[in-house]
Amino acid sequence: MTSTTAAAPEVAPFQLFDLTVVRTRRLGPSILRITLGGPGSEGFRGGGRDQSLSLLLPRPGQREAVVPAAGGGTWHERWRALPEDERAVLRSYAVRAERPRPDGSTEVDLDFVLHGNGGPASRWARAAAPGDRITVAGPAVADNTAVHFRPPADTDWVLIRADETALPAAAAVLEWLPAGLPARVWLEVARTEDRQALNTAAKSRISWLVRSEGAACGVETVRAAALPEGTPYAWIAGEASRLRALRHHLVRERGFAPERVTSTTYWTRGLSEEQARRAGSEAVSAGISSAEHPKAEWADQVAR
Repeated sequence: MTSTTAAAPEVAPFQLFDLTVVRTRRLGPSILRITLGGPGSEGFRGGGRDQSLSLLLPRPGQREAVVPAAGGGTWHERWRALPEDERAVLRSYAVRAERPRPDGSTEVDLDFVLHGNGGPASRWARAAAPGDRITVAGPAVADNTAVHFRPPADTDWVLIRADETALPAAAAVLEWLPAGLPARVWLEVARTEDRQALNTAAKSRISWLVRSEGAACGVETVRAAALPEGTPYAWIAGEASRLRALRHHLVRERGFAPERVTSTTYWTRGLSEEQARRAGSEAVSAGISSAEHPKAEWADQVAR
């Protein structure tokens, strides 16, 4: 007698989730935390660290975002098939925290930097209230390509440099680091009150760079520092031009191996996310590596 077992269907690494605003909370003058969850969050499986997701937001003049319907292909292919001037605006954010609930749902914390009138995400965040609905493209498997913080096994210590847009990811990375691992950390924020209490078991030395206090926030902050001995791994995130300068310093002046420096662009001065994504996609098509064009890797992963 022969028995057969049907193979479990493959889970797409990124899927659309219809989430509900559970609560909102101000963390400082510039930072707002929004917790999403409720029915529709089942199956959300992030990988921690610098895990990211994409919000699908309405365009100006729209009451609701135009999101892809269920069907074949990936969510991104279905999104691209919609008219460009109608389909939802995409904005990418790091997952600050993820909490499975007893009912099978998942709560997800996202931290928004609020500045001026802002763009679509900032406008949505300012108006968000419990009960509001939003569609996100997020991970359904923990080991996914939107997690970039991946120190090699032989790492003796880590270097972290992030501005406030990457602060949620940096905070999640610090929580993930193993106990006792040396970490040298620089975190940039706009105001003193934007600093946060951070939890980590790592042997970390954290420096807050507060712009309103006149802190130097460029590559010079790292250039002037005495760094630990041993084999390093660096994760740097924030504005594109500053990342290029810091990566150049670490690789060319400090002697870091290029493959041991992960740089993730969270924003590009003077460009919207659509423009930055287009530049990154063009760089990927032209065969330019993410080391040469930091938007390339980001644009590739957000399309998955």
